[in-house]
Amino acid sequence: MKILLKTISVLTFALIATSCGEKKETDAYGNPVEEKKEATTETTVDPLLAKGQELFEGKGTCTACHKPDVKVVGPSIKDIAKIYKEKGASIASFINGEGETLVDASQYEIMKANFVITKAMTPEERKALEVYMMSLE
Repeated sequence: MKILLKTISVLTFALIATSCGEKKETDAYGNPVEEKKEATTETTVDPLLAKGQELFEGKGTCTACHKPDVKVVGPSIKDIAKIYKEKGASIASFINGEGETLVDASQYEIMKANFVITKAMTPEERKALEVYMMSLE
């Protein structure tokens, strides 16, 4: 009886010891199968683009007059970006009060009121607004 208990104990111990290791999958032929790791797609957002969107929708108060593809009070962002791109002009310079109106001169006086806000921005913030707007073309 003691021998039977010792044999069962040794077998149990051996079974436990071998089953506690790292489990590996095998195919139908007993060959190890490597785990498939999920593909991670990291999307990096340009920090200027993100900052520009934040400013456009926030302290820049741009959304009061401009929408991405619809003229509201001012022209759509897509129209603005298209014209500035075609003419090789800088939106950042314009919102700093430098340069002429290229898109809708009839709305310049309304836009001029916002220059108080945009001139108080840092050059990087104005550039971020430009990057955001140009991304919507």
